[in-house]
Amino acid sequence: MRKIFVVAALSISSHLFAQVLPQDSSKLLNEVTLTASKYSIKTTETGKVVTIITRQEIEHAGSRDLAQVITELGGVFINGFNSNLGKEKNIYVRGAKVDYTLITIDGVPVYDASGIGSNFDIRNLSIDNIERIEILKGSQSTLYGSDAIAGVINIITKKGGAKPFSVNGVADYGSFNTFRGSLNVNGSQSGFDYNIGYAHVTTDGFSEAKQPANSTGTFDKDGYEQNNINVNLGWQAGKVVRIQPFLRYSKFKGDLDQDAFVDETDFTNSNKNLQTGVQNILSLGKGQVNVRYQFINTRRNYLDDSVKSRNGFYSYNQQAYNAHEHFAEAFLVYPFNDLKLTAGADFRNSNTDYEATQVSFFGTSKPKQSGDSVKQNQLSAYAALNYSRNGFNIEGGGRFNRHSEYGSNFAFNLNPSYFFGKTVKLFGNLSSGYKTPSLYQLFSIYGNRNLKEETSLTLEGGLQVFAKNEKNSLRVVYYKRRVEDVIAFTSHYINQDKQKDHGVEVEANSKLSDKLQLKAMYSYVTGKVTTKQNGKDTTYFNLLRRPKSTFNFFVGSQVAKAFYANLQFNLVGERKDVYFAPPTYAQQDITLKNYALLNFYAEYALLNNHLKIFADLRNILDKDYSDIYGYNTAGFNAYGGVRFNF
Repeated sequence: MRKIFVVAALSISSHLFAQVLPQDSSKLLNEVTLTASKYSIKTTETGKVVTIITRQEIEHAGSRDLAQVITELGGVFINGFNSNLGKEKNIYVRGAKVDYTLITIDGVPVYDASGIGSNFDIRNLSIDNIERIEILKGSQSTLYGSDAIAGVINIITKKGGAKPFSVNGVADYGSFNTFRGSLNVNGSQSGFDYNIGYAHVTTDGFSEAKQPANSTGTFDKDGYEQNNINVNLGWQAGKVVRIQPFLRYSKFKGDLDQDAFVDETDFTNSNKNLQTGVQNILSLGKGQVNVRYQFINTRRNYLDDSVKSRNGFYSYNQQAYNAHEHFAEAFLVYPFNDLKLTAGADFRNSNTDYEATQVSFFGTSKPKQSGDSVKQNQLSAYAALNYSRNGFNIEGGGRFNRHSEYGSNFAFNLNPSYFFGKTVKLFGNLSSGYKTPSLYQLFSIYGNRNLKEETSLTLEGGLQVFAKNEKNSLRVVYYKRRVEDVIAFTSHYINQDKQKDHGVEVEANSKLSDKLQLKAMYSYVTGKVTTKQNGKDTTYFNLLRRPKSTFNFFVGSQVAKAFYANLQFNLVGERKDVYFAPPTYAQQDITLKNYALLNFYAEYALLNNHLKIFADLRNILDKDYSDIYGYNTAGFNAYGGVRFNF
């Protein structure tokens, strides 16, 4: 199977690169990233591995959500991307565990301080408020701090438009009685700009748990409903100061099942997430100072009234989490001839409240923890220097971090690249990263206040080749990652394991013309953990629910002036999983079969492109597969809708 992946990836990639076509404006050499260095820089001028998903690509994804777009167009596998809308989405960048990928919104880190790993839940974000997605792979702790061991996914939101007033939106309906609608108004005038948006999603869904063939009755559908409000404001206060307040609010509620192959009719998850703050930019001649603050409040509630449960320990179980996260940062970007300095400091504070009511055979218990005692903070200072001249670029930097529980740690990066002849870029990266323990790992009943940070060292190298017409590119990357002091769970959390992973990525892009675009991505990853069992070191493959190989292919064409269509293909390799089968709950090792997904999107434009009618067909081959053993994914599903912009 692996040979099939490699042959498909390389044959399509070489074909894309071989194209020679007339010049036009869509040149890959002009692509700019905001995430790699915390300022705008051409991707050819950095050795960091960046994949960019544009607003046009997002719109051409039809009815798909954020997890589906990142998986299909970003070369990142998200477990649950084709599951029920309410199913948790687990992000695996380069096969690393979920909490080794940092999510940022407009460059600001976001977390859920109440979660086991404190990683942010991307279900809180509406795809309709996103302008652009930048996926930065490799350790990025020097500039971004904790959690950025495997990479950073930066979500860039919509801002004010060029006209005083404009309105845009989308409405679609389809399988599982799913409706999605959004409305955005934006504009700018006299130094002020704004973007205000609302989005709503509701679906009847399908059963999360897969129904065993020998069971009786029918598992119930697990529905989902979500509302989002997004506000971005901007004020240009004179020539040197820009102030940008923002607010994002998400509220969703979804039905859950109890376990693999086990239905549940009275289990729900509700979530409220508030993000608000301000970004301030002060221009200093050639440079600028950025000062920003963000507050996040996350409220999660799980209610399982298990009277009808087929296999419940509790007859009633209600758990409520209330987390608060403060982030403040100031940094300077300033050029000195061929040098550019980035230097700054940030402060992070988090706390969480927890309370529950649980009724079982042993009576009623009401565990509780207060945010007055469940809290931590970090203070960091960092600097990076970028030198660029005659195609040679090198960035080096470091971060010193002081943590309220375990003390201090340091991270660094060294990232050289050389771009010559406007056709070939060679690059390498040696970087360390870290992840601080979560509040749950420190303070829960399983917690350990003696935990220290998990640390990583990543080595990567590769090349990117551009055709002379600047429309086609091929990038090949090899990486190797080692993580020390991995936090493991025994009867409580301890720093114990060592993780070693390595892999290869191939990405080809071809903008053959204004009317035809192709993209192909192949990735391979494998890894092993070394842990102690019975007092001895034991090493084994542990990348559960993550494929060793994935291959994505996309072709989009402006077939006629008013008609656009694309075809998108995903091939996902076998994954390992474990299942604890009742009644003994003995561990069973499971191999999840590989699968192929074929999706089709088409749109027709009316009223001089102000109105577009679209259709989105997903899993056309109606593949039956599982990303988690005992749970369902969507079979063939279809949606139709309209998109407008006036």
